[in-house]
Amino acid sequence: MNVLEVIGRKRDGHEHSPEEIQFLLGGYLRKEIPDYQMAAWLMAVCIRGMTAPETLALTRAMIESGEVLDLSTIPGIKVDKHSTGGVGDKVTLVAAPLAAACGVKVPKLSGRALAHTGGTLDKLESVPGLTVDLEPERFIKQVLEVGIAVAAQSPRMVPADKLLYALRDVTATVPSVPLIASSVMSKKIAAGADAIVLDVKFGRGAFMPDFASAEELAKEMVTLGEGAGRRTVALVTAMDNPLGRSVGNALEVQEALDALSGEGDAELLEVCLRVTREMCELAGVRADPQKAMRSGAGRQTFERMLVAQGGHLERGLPVAPVQVPVTADRDGHVEAIDALEVGLSALELGAGRLRKEDRVDPAAGVVIEAPVGARVRSGDPLATVHARSNELVERVTKRLRNAWRLTDREVGKPPHVLARVDKNGIAKGD
Repeated sequence: MNVLEVIGRKRDGHEHSPEEIQFLLGGYLRKEIPDYQMAAWLMAVCIRGMTAPETLALTRAMIESGEVLDLSTIPGIKVDKHSTGGVGDKVTLVAAPLAAACGVKVPKLSGRALAHTGGTLDKLESVPGLTVDLEPERFIKQVLEVGIAVAAQSPRMVPADKLLYALRDVTATVPSVPLIASSVMSKKIAAGADAIVLDVKFGRGAFMPDFASAEELAKEMVTLGEGAGRRTVALVTAMDNPLGRSVGNALEVQEALDALSGEGDAELLEVCLRVTREMCELAGVRADPQKAMRSGAGRQTFERMLVAQGGHLERGLPVAPVQVPVTADRDGHVEAIDALEVGLSALELGAGRLRKEDRVDPAAGVVIEAPVGARVRSGDPLATVHARSNELVERVTKRLRNAWRLTDREVGKPPHVLARVDKNGIAKGD
């Protein structure tokens, strides 16, 4: 089989056979196919798309490229949770420990920062000493003892996806339904959980631009999950405005800790509780997540997880040496906050990666002082920039100020959860 011929077939809109997909992934893993040829194929997929059989074949090929985690020694129904990525999305840091505190077993493999959206692993690594590189034995032991483990995928598990994930990040090939669906579901299926809750985001701060494309992705992922014998539910959620009050790794860990104590942004708490309830339902666990939050059990579980993974919260989370407010230039009500512009600002500050080899600044980011619906006067802070230098602050100040859209009338917050998708179809509304 010729790699140029295979790439050309997708470029011209033809359907791949499973053998062609196996050939591409196998050759890339063995370094027989270089980055530039794989990038060309990824771009062809972005432009031409994939059929349902192709996407299923790609998902299976990804899973078969490595080991599948055997979680049979963990009793009960194991539930995983995944978000397609957004700005300020720290739901995993809240909902997953909260579900574990309710009695759900949560084995979770997560990803790193992808373009302007944050990565759960980068957020966790802002905790001093914490490791996300857990061998399968340690991963399983932690789920048994703590109820939850959040780790990077082992090099032995879905190795094809790990390579493609990093390559997509730097080749503008992230927003493709088949690539996202196969990437997410190959990891979820290989991770061995019995059930999966998906948070599929759309809007300015997400990779899916609108509700229709997010609904399409949700349906495809639910189909892949159910086809692999995993109970799968997806929530379709809006990401036009950042979620919560912070964007940045250590900043979001702190916000998650506060949320697990029942404090902070009401919308974030509502979304986290909704996701937790879905996880409990799939696990067959009867518990009140709100009670686990009020009692502090959720925060205690999160802290136990951090300690089990080598984290030392007592050393304090990283703090940026420069913290400067960005102020409003007129009076008004906050009608909207452009999540993409906030995400790009955080990226420029060092909270994410422009290239595969970039290092993340764990303290960098943005704290939202005036959320949607707030009344501000000229000179009031809209946000506080956390950076390692004043020069970086100056670079993002104009972009951040322009991200806030002010109006003279009072503003209500739009709904966040717009639909729920399962094997029976889609239900609109929260």
